[in-house]
Amino acid sequence: MKKFFIAIFWLISILIAIVLTYENPDKIEGLKDNFKKNEISKISNVESNSISYTSNSFDLYSKKIIDLKEKVAFISYPTEQKIFDKNKLKIYTQNGFIIENFEQKKLNLPEFFTLQRNGGIKTVITVNEHNIALISGKEKNCFFASLILLKNSKELLRTKCLPEKPKNNDFNGLGSSNIHLNNYILFTLGTPEKHVSLNSQLAQNDNYLFGKILKIEKDNILKKINNEIEILDVKIYSKGHRVPQGLTKIDNTVFNVEHGPKGGDELNLVIENSNYGWPLVSYGTNYLKENGGDGKSIPSNHELNNFKEPLLALVPSIGISSLNICPSILQNYYKKNCLIALSLYGNNLRKGHSIIVFLLNKKMTKVDSFEIIKLNDLVLRHFVTNDLNELYEDQNGNIYVSADKSGIHKLSFLNFR
Repeated sequence: MKKFFIAIFWLISILIAIVLTYENPDKIEGLKDNFKKNEISKISNVESNSISYTSNSFDLYSKKIIDLKEKVAFISYPTEQKIFDKNKLKIYTQNGFIIENFEQKKLNLPEFFTLQRNGGIKTVITVNEHNIALISGKEKNCFFASLILLKNSKELLRTKCLPEKPKNNDFNGLGSSNIHLNNYILFTLGTPEKHVSLNSQLAQNDNYLFGKILKIEKDNILKKINNEIEILDVKIYSKGHRVPQGLTKIDNTVFNVEHGPKGGDELNLVIENSNYGWPLVSYGTNYLKENGGDGKSIPSNHELNNFKEPLLALVPSIGISSLNICPSILQNYYKKNCLIALSLYGNNLRKGHSIIVFLLNKKMTKVDSFEIIKLNDLVLRHFVTNDLNELYEDQNGNIYVSADKSGIHKLSFLNFR
């Protein structure tokens, strides 16, 4: 009889839990959020065997040097130190930790910092040794993005609330990346949309910062940090961007890569005050209804609608992520303007999990050729860079990248043909 009552008690408890979960999904999300924000990731020092991949012009070797399962937001390494020492890596994780010398420390982030809806730290901007995180935030039913000074969690900038219902927000769409351009910081802010969404429309709405590449004067950032100004002035550098993931420059010429919807990932030459068309034009199509979209096609002729054409559109998508200038070993080989990118996902059709090399013409207005080099099952997210987001390469021309649920990998370019 005692076992019977225990069984009844557990059955009732399970039913109550199911009802509470169904009726209060936000509370359950909040509990998960708090747990993950305090979850320390497992990290270990490893030296795996190298795996080789054959490209058209060289062999690429990949070797895991750090095992880390948490997604990375930004990784920096001192550019001047050409002899690589993995202990000197500074790794920011999306769930709010910094890892230095294999020791983890929880970052000083405000209470509204959220991991809900695929949120977290999206990039880290450095101005005069001040580290500033772009994060996702939530207060009540308001989801937003914010710039936070990490030394004291001071909020420097907050966007307006996203107009969509909470369940239709997806902070994977936030991006983001940043570069230093003369006296300015440029950083990307995507549209945190879940397929067809009101958030998509923000890319064409100048009253919102989402779907833009933004520009802030460095001096104004310092003035805001020092309480010399009340409001940080943010200008729209370009708009009509869906999920701008990577941002880089060759001299003062700016490039970005971004996710399309179903197809239509883009490499763009970014011209100030230009409009790149999302969500009005794209070389991709909306996702099918079973994947949360409406399945409708999207006009693709950018010029006809006075929008900037991408330098290159990739169909099908490869989930293109980070973008940077090619390491010197590739620049010396190709003797052309050269960009290198990473991709997040893939299958036999989409051919993701890749390194992509873009060769540009002399004026950098056209892609002369590109090559996709597929790496087995590595969800490639970020390059290791310096604090200015400039690619780090060691004395042997090796570069380093992060892969989701895997860790940090060394990439070597050998056997040029």
